[in-house]
Amino acid sequence: MLGTSKLYYFSPTGGTKKTGELFCEEISGKVILMDLSAKKTEEETESDLAVFAAPVFGGRIPGLVSDGIHKINGAGKKAVTMVVYGNRAYEDALLELNHIVSGSGFEVVASCACIAQHSMVPEVAAGRPDDSDHAGIRDFARKVEEKMESHVDSPVMVPGNNPYKNAMNMPVTPISLPGCGMCGKCAAACPVGAIACDGKTVTTDAGKCILCMACTKVCPGNARILPPPLKEKLEQILGDAKTVRRENEYFL
Repeated sequence: MLGTSKLYYFSPTGGTKKTGELFCEEISGKVILMDLSAKKTEEETESDLAVFAAPVFGGRIPGLVSDGIHKINGAGKKAVTMVVYGNRAYEDALLELNHIVSGSGFEVVASCACIAQHSMVPEVAAGRPDDSDHAGIRDFARKVEEKMESHVDSPVMVPGNNPYKNAMNMPVTPISLPGCGMCGKCAAACPVGAIACDGKTVTTDAGKCILCMACTKVCPGNARILPPPLKEKLEQILGDAKTVRRENEYFL
């Protein structure tokens, strides 16, 4: 087991962080958590392994993640990359993440694409990561450790296309229902500062919102939701994903 791993993550609804922590806890005795949505990301310090975990938005990595990683100097440190998606497809996201991490000076030694409950349509991949996912992630961690101990420098090949597909662009935002208690938790949780709450109204800047769903996750009264027409459209698009179980994919 490694001494320390540092987990860099963006996890607006919790699934990505949970997946990253499962891996890190299996491969190292100590885990340092670094939220990439924080205003300041410090440079890579003493750790045996850097782990980067990001959600997939429309087959791409959120720009917020890319911006955060670009602030870090990897200095040749070994890294594992993870993308987490809601059972539809991860498309170019893992390849994009590997390019970003490598571009910041890290050596990517392994990668994976894992399933978690869909953030917009929770009925898709409900309950995941589950026990089977946990077992697979732990086995992957052991294999990564073995590869690092063997000092084998085999390149990691992952699916995806470059140029990448166009980034998701949906000019809509979550809305607050009349029962909103004006607590301001949604505004505090928004990683891009798109929400303003003055105690009387809640407004959301569509130009800033990235539909990460962090605001809906923290709302204590479930008064923050997707607009019903968008929710219905997404349910239609993701209909097949409700019945098909996709498995995690690992690359060494």
